[in-house]
Amino acid sequence: MADYQNILTQVQVRGHTDYGVPLQTPGDDRDLITGHNYLAGKLGDAQLGPIYLGATGVASLLSGAIAIIIIGLNMLASVDWNPLKFVFLMPWLTLDPPGPEYGLQVFPPLAEGGWWLIAGGFLTASILLWWIRSYRRARALGLGTHITWAFAAAIWLYLVLGFFRPIAMGSWSEAVPFGIFSHLDWTNNFSLIWGNLFYNPFHMLSIVFLYGSTLLFAMHGATILAVGRYGGEREIEQIVDRGSASERAALFWRWTMGFNASMESIHRWAWWFAILCPITGGIGILLTGTVVENWYEWGIANNFAPPY
Repeated sequence: MADYQNILTQVQVRGHTDYGVPLQTPGDDRDLITGHNYLAGKLGDAQLGPIYLGATGVASLLSGAIAIIIIGLNMLASVDWNPLKFVFLMPWLTLDPPGPEYGLQVFPPLAEGGWWLIAGGFLTASILLWWIRSYRRARALGLGTHITWAFAAAIWLYLVLGFFRPIAMGSWSEAVPFGIFSHLDWTNNFSLIWGNLFYNPFHMLSIVFLYGSTLLFAMHGATILAVGRYGGEREIEQIVDRGSASERAALFWRWTMGFNASMESIHRWAWWFAILCPITGGIGILLTGTVVENWYEWGIANNFAPPY
């Protein structure tokens, strides 16, 4: 019989509901949404909940819902309120920012970008409120705030695309529209207009960290699964008292790579690679059009790109 549970085993451990450590937070009622689910147990822990939102969590969900409703209603109106067209044409529907003629006007006409500004404001409020919630929950539990700052790295890129760079460029029209294909078109056109983003060194760094983080997470995940039969997923115990799983994992990586990260340091490697992807990407986007007009010409001038 298997001693440990992971994605490859058939064992589901299901005991009494675990409400976590006791906190002194007023109104911290954890009996509202709890339970167990068999299908969830096939992928991980079978317990669902408890869920604690708090004031910032509720405000975040409300703000996000308002933003999604505004975007959805505008898209629905663009197909004459036809629900079938709304479903089938969803990838092509969009809510665009104001045109360049409106600059940074706070109140452009609703049908010409005003709704985009309102939806963007609620969406940004939702994201920032969720960041506050994640920070407060981490502090309440006595955790480090690594998750919160990783989330902040993603928020940085979001704000660069829809807030910081448009303000620096003097026009909301520089921002990203809300839509699937319109978002992809914006990305393609952005690279064409500003001289091929692939010659942007910060974009290059961002891709390095993107690929690097996926590689690190895959390597680490594969290693822990490979020693799962020895309890490798119990990483905290392996850090304190190195057992058979940790010793095998370390030996394998010394054999194949020449060195090995520890059970703790691999997470720092992956964390840094992951957060540096949006941080460097955001820097590259922010410099585009504000400092560098054409990345290909900049590359030639700095002996960075080959002239064709």
